[in-house]
Amino acid sequence: VYLKALTKVNYFKINNFSNCLIKENAVLLSQVRSAFYLYPKLPENYTNETWQKLKEAVEAIQNSTSIRYNLEELYQAVENLCSHKISAKLYKQLRVVCEDHIKAQIDQFREYPFLYSVLFLKKIDKCWQDHCRQMIMIRSIFLFLDRTYVLQNSMLPSIWDMGLELFRFYIISDLKVQSKTIDGILLLIERERSGEAIDRSLLRSLLSMLSDLQIYQDSFEQRFLEETNRLYAAEGQRLMQEREVPEYLHHVNKRLEEEADRVITYLDQSTQKSLIASVEKQLLGEHLTAILQKGLNNLLDENRIQDLSLLYQLFSRVKGGVQVLLQHWIEYIKAFGSTIVINPEKDKTMVQELLDFKDKVDYIIDVCFMKNEKFVNGMKEAFETFINKRPNKPAELIAKYVDSKLRAGNKEATDEELEKMLDKIMIIFRFIYGKDVFEAFYKKDLAKRLLVGKSASVDAEKSMLSKLKHECGAAFTSKLEGMFKDMELSKDIMVQFKQHMQCQNIPGNIELTVNILTMGYWPTYAPMEVHLPPEMVRLQEIFKTFYLGKHSGRKLQWQSTLGHCVLKAEFKEVIKPVNLRLLQTSKMFNKYDKNLRRTLQSLACGKARVLTKIPKSKDVEDGDKFSCNDDFKHKLFRIKINQIQMKETVEEQASTTERVFQDRQYQIDAAIVRIMKMRKTLSHNLLVSEVYNQLKFPVKPADLKKRIESLIDRDYMERDKDNPNQYNYVA
Repeated sequence: VYLKALTKVNYFKINNFSNCLIKENAVLLSQVRSAFYLYPKLPENYTNETWQKLKEAVEAIQNSTSIRYNLEELYQAVENLCSHKISAKLYKQLRVVCEDHIKAQIDQFREYPFLYSVLFLKKIDKCWQDHCRQMIMIRSIFLFLDRTYVLQNSMLPSIWDMGLELFRFYIISDLKVQSKTIDGILLLIERERSGEAIDRSLLRSLLSMLSDLQIYQDSFEQRFLEETNRLYAAEGQRLMQEREVPEYLHHVNKRLEEEADRVITYLDQSTQKSLIASVEKQLLGEHLTAILQKGLNNLLDENRIQDLSLLYQLFSRVKGGVQVLLQHWIEYIKAFGSTIVINPEKDKTMVQELLDFKDKVDYIIDVCFMKNEKFVNGMKEAFETFINKRPNKPAELIAKYVDSKLRAGNKEATDEELEKMLDKIMIIFRFIYGKDVFEAFYKKDLAKRLLVGKSASVDAEKSMLSKLKHECGAAFTSKLEGMFKDMELSKDIMVQFKQHMQCQNIPGNIELTVNILTMGYWPTYAPMEVHLPPEMVRLQEIFKTFYLGKHSGRKLQWQSTLGHCVLKAEFKEVIKPVNLRLLQTSKMFNKYDKNLRRTLQSLACGKARVLTKIPKSKDVEDGDKFSCNDDFKHKLFRIKINQIQMKETVEEQASTTERVFQDRQYQIDAAIVRIMKMRKTLSHNLLVSEVYNQLKFPVKPADLKKRIESLIDRDYMERDKDNPNQYNYVA
């Protein structure tokens, strides 16, 4: 069984020479044979004659001539010599023959006239290929020697390694040959980098030779990387001056792909890391700030998504690249956002521009910056910075923008689109400091929508209220919720009032609807005396008696300026119900000239002109004359004539803002008293620091100091007698 196992034939291939197949079991069988048999003594001249035969075969291989002897016969001769302890001598003799042959090859390269030419490289490559082929053939003849004697002597190189050693020592280690070879290889690579087509297989073979000879790193790689650094350093400086940033980025990406392909095609894998790092450093690392200063703003302004994606990918490859990009990203958002917020001419479009800008940067972060959390946080920080550069105004305009979207008649969006828009508004809302300013203007606009019936959707209103409550807490929305509660209670009260009217059998053909508003919840409205018809005055008194009878201790104040009514108007051909504001129906306007002008303008200059004005114009002047338009016609059965809305005056805006500041003073006072009551004694700096931590809106140090002085004057606190920079709480 043992001998049978030894007779199995195994084949191997060396350096892609598939035609050299050896029966490895021959060595094993010979070893087994030597264990059982004693070989006869060799004839006297057998050793010399055999060596001459082997030497002749080796030289024939080296000279590429035919071998006179059978390869099996030569193999057997080597086995015979080794079996008679002549292995050491045979190894030395073989080394000498190989050495002499390789020595003879060097002269042709020293005298070769074509310096740095491809012909020189091809000649070197041919010499190398011939050497490899020859050593494979020689090794196949001397395989027994290689597998026995050489294997048993660890200090001796194998026949293949011996050939490499000799080739390295006598050919490649020659300074002139090595210099010409390396220079030629570098020249070919430089030509390829310049766009020329070269023989890549030649390069692959030569670099594989250097790697096999173990001189790749020392003789080639170091010089190659130096040349690469020099080339790309100069190229980076030149192209940064000549090309625009998108073009430059694509060039860098192309260069990186080319170098990666070179590693795959003919360079050693060990070169990849250093080579790519060199390209990244020279084309990117040295120009990070210059690239961003020259082109980032344009890429962002023009929304160049693909170029921005490439920019991020390339900067991610360089140490510190993402951080530099992040800083410029934040600065861009601050600068661009400031142009939207600071310029008063953009107030009409500010909120929409902010929403569009936010959508744009979100998309860039998601698609181009791979949803990098640092860029998300940087964007939030930048938005918070620029949106508060102009105190209070963004908050006011956001409130008005929401009003325009929630008001009836807004048919721009479906319910789903409206909900998405409100979510986006809330994101912008989070960035503003003056949330109390938003609350004041939002409450004023909400009141108009609820009282005039201008709200587009109760669900949308409550959805917005829910978002505000979730963002700012229940205290922020308590008054707003109270307004909705008043409207619901008013409906119940009116049901009870109608039942009361029916039970009391009170005559009258006017239907009265009243909204009961809790004064603390709603904006403050200046009372205005309006002369109403006696029938309406009587109904008001009946309702007042009914309501106070159910709710004793309360006081009712009529706000006629917020009311509206439906009149039955008789014209020549038709009778039409006309829906008017209460002020439009009043007969006495002598004290309220502005309201009179607006009312007449709405009745005579609007779409439904129930009055005729002479002369015809859009505005009402002092000498204009008005008369009833008896020939009035309209396609609708019921006509609604809106009061001409006066634009919010500067005084009204200032009044709303002033109320906000007044409320802020109360909050500051309350915060100071709370802190002093708990701490009893506190230095000025610590008190200021704790007040800032409690307040949710920005306060100037000077304003805070005024509130402290006011509390000292009102005996809530006092200065310490020994230390004027310290305060004591007064119980």
